[in-house]
Amino acid sequence: MTTVEPVSLGLPVPPARPLAVRRASRRIQVGRVPVGGDAPVSVQSMTTTVTADVGATLQQIAELTAAGCQIVRVACPSQDDADALPVIARKSQIPVIADIHFQPKYVFAAIDAGCAAVRVNPGNIRQFDDKVKEIAKAAAAAGTPIRIGVNAGSLDKRLLQKYGKATPEALVESALWEASLFEEHGFRDIKISVKHNDPVVMVNAYRQLAAQCDYPLHLGVTEAGPAFQGTIKSAVAFGALLAEGIGDTIRVSLSAPPVEEVKVGIQILQCLGLRPRRLEIVSCPSCGRAQVDVYKLAEEVTAGLEGMEVPLRVAVMGCVVNGPGEAREADLGVASGNGKGQIFVKGEVIKTVPESKIVETLIDEAMKLAERMEKDGARSGTPAVTVL
Repeated sequence: MTTVEPVSLGLPVPPARPLAVRRASRRIQVGRVPVGGDAPVSVQSMTTTVTADVGATLQQIAELTAAGCQIVRVACPSQDDADALPVIARKSQIPVIADIHFQPKYVFAAIDAGCAAVRVNPGNIRQFDDKVKEIAKAAAAAGTPIRIGVNAGSLDKRLLQKYGKATPEALVESALWEASLFEEHGFRDIKISVKHNDPVVMVNAYRQLAAQCDYPLHLGVTEAGPAFQGTIKSAVAFGALLAEGIGDTIRVSLSAPPVEEVKVGIQILQCLGLRPRRLEIVSCPSCGRAQVDVYKLAEEVTAGLEGMEVPLRVAVMGCVVNGPGEAREADLGVASGNGKGQIFVKGEVIKTVPESKIVETLIDEAMKLAERMEKDGARSGTPAVTVL
């Protein structure tokens, strides 16, 4: 008789192999964050404050940092904004990229300010090509990478005339043309983005770009829309590209507070196995079998555990069909019915509580598990799982 070792229930580990081999790209350094090569995919966002308001901008950067953002971009449309960059770059806890449009003089100001990188939009910077030699020289001397950010909404007029609209080919040609100008002056510390609001155009553009250069790529669906629509667009586009090994940094562009962008970006990477999972709530969609308010339970448990860093899987289930099985396979779970809930911890029922006590019981047990997992070193990754 064969002895079967017990299975350690809990959150599954990420896939042993990624969905695709990671595209081989040149590595650059954005402040303390490595980008490209075999570096992990980084999550980026952008402040919505007036950059000249140093206090408000640093406060928002702190909030983004706490949410897991790794690189932040700040707008620099005026001299007052440029004057604020040295303090912001120095006091920010994460690398700061200055976002430059229209005025090439602010590129030099951002480099002098000590920004970790500078994003330039060649399509709307006057006489940009004439300034490439000077920019390349200043950036190389300071060790400052340049992101060439091509957007469908501000594509060079020459390319619009050539292609008729912002096609994938037009976006790629714009980016590679600008990169070639920097290359002429020996500067290759470059990251590229080719953004479009249509995920299909965007995906095709990045596929073409990835095949034609080895620069690290920053993924983005520009003007993706309100939170729901933008999340769907970004998840579809990023999922397609990252599953093919394309992409080195991402920014989810939402008409929503930037912290929400970071949350979505992190979740996309976690779902693809490109980042260690943290808290995961498994909850049923509810149906006519449910005998408790699953929506309310799931929302309250999620709110009560917000910010938890350990890779804990919590199942909130509303009926007896799938509830016990899902709750048993999670680190912590509840199978609800008839106004009460069975609380599972690591596959075992530890108690049955009335519906009014489910949320507080789950949160209390989650805190106990989290403390135990932190002591075991689970914060830095997923818990060990034995697979039979």
